[in-house]
Amino acid sequence: MANIKGIDGMTPDQVAFEVNRGGKFVRYRYCFSAMVVTVMQGTDIYFVRAEENRIVKGLPWTLLTLLVGWWGIPWGPIRTVHSLWINFSGGDDLTADVVSAMNLQNVKWDTASAS
Repeated sequence: MANIKGIDGMTPDQVAFEVNRGGKFVRYRYCFSAMVVTVMQGTDIYFVRAEENRIVKGLPWTLLTLLVGWWGIPWGPIRTVHSLWINFSGGDDLTADVVSAMNLQNVKWDTASAS
């Protein structure tokens, strides 16, 4: 399992409680380019609590991509737009996968929380 930011010191029951409140596990994208080389990567997984904004949480990666993503031809602009789209959509939602991998008990799933 990848490194998860934002759950330090939390018990599994506390994590499950926060997920039930609407917390999400997300991964943001960033890219950087230099001439003909463009690299698009995913961040560590971030836990975003229900009261936090997923787009705001990913702003550092979005700003990095805006600054250094465009400069590779031809993939720089393409991968930059792709990374920005993901980040401005709140990141890749990995909540179901992380909950399963962590074997969290007492997580209530419905169609609204699983999307």
